[in-house]
Amino acid sequence: MEVTLKYIAESICGTVEGDDQVLIKGINSLVLAEKGEISFFSDPRLKDQVRITKASAIIVKEVISLYQGPQLIVADPSLAYAKVATIFAPPIPRFPGISEKSIIGEGARIGKGVSIYPFVYVGRESTIGNEVTLFPGVYIGERVTVGNESVIYPNVTVMSDCVIGKKVIIHAGTVIGSDGFGFAPQSDDNYKKIPQLGNVIMEDNIEIGANVVIDRATMGSTIIRKGVKLDNLIQIGHNVEIGENTVMAGQSGIAGSTKVGQNCMFGGQVGITGHVKIAKGTKAAAQSGINSHILKENTTVYGTPAFEYRKAQLSHIIFRRLPELKEKIEKMGKEINDIKNR
Repeated sequence: MEVTLKYIAESICGTVEGDDQVLIKGINSLVLAEKGEISFFSDPRLKDQVRITKASAIIVKEVISLYQGPQLIVADPSLAYAKVATIFAPPIPRFPGISEKSIIGEGARIGKGVSIYPFVYVGRESTIGNEVTLFPGVYIGERVTVGNESVIYPNVTVMSDCVIGKKVIIHAGTVIGSDGFGFAPQSDDNYKKIPQLGNVIMEDNIEIGANVVIDRATMGSTIIRKGVKLDNLIQIGHNVEIGENTVMAGQSGIAGSTKVGQNCMFGGQVGITGHVKIAKGTKAAAQSGINSHILKENTTVYGTPAFEYRKAQLSHIIFRRLPELKEKIEKMGKEINDIKNR
């Protein structure tokens, strides 16, 4: 596939400085780009790479003198890169129709234009929307709903009664609607399993990474609001609610019944205890441990326990100096004792 630079500019609402008829066949980094490919420049630290790049065009915020070829001017080069990459991304492979090697349960309703690969199981009374793609090994339990144009990759499990919205992407190995972690201690030091009677509701335009687990609610629903993006290897406990457009990096976890506001951002390995409220716009740096409510909107936190980012940084600086400070205090104590003795 080859398109003109003009076509790309019109597709992403950019303008071209230079020859807009240059043919572009792909997108790549500044270092790896070859003739016929486009790259992007947004980090001043990469000036040396701009000088040596072989890209036929670059995406920039404003015209730069370091590069002599055509330049595509946009407000946000990083966002523009994502849009241009979409142009060249290969389409999702689709099985033509419903494989004879799949199993469709009694009373299941299958929409138009679906792609259901071999070895897919769709449970009784489930509803699969139009243009849905189910890859091999997908298990859809009973009375599940999967919305239009959703894509579910291999070996994903969606347990009974869960609801998947429209244009949802779920990557390989993820489990939606497994039992929440509920056990009641008994007098003989054993634990009685608490039946998990709820479900999981996922709204529209959500993307879930590989090997994520989202537990069903004890009662009611675990809710993932529209636009949420979850990275790989994330655990979401029972009755959690994640607000719209919140993003979470890999190996993070949220314990049961916590409510996360919209537009939050969590780095890798963030842990959030149960039954807390996280305000809209909260940001948590990687490996932060949140063990209490965050009620002020647009707060950035860091550390374990997590607290205000700037204070946490200053505290960390002091912590690293503790051995030095300890030596100084011990020296001062010795000098004071010497003075007293004299």
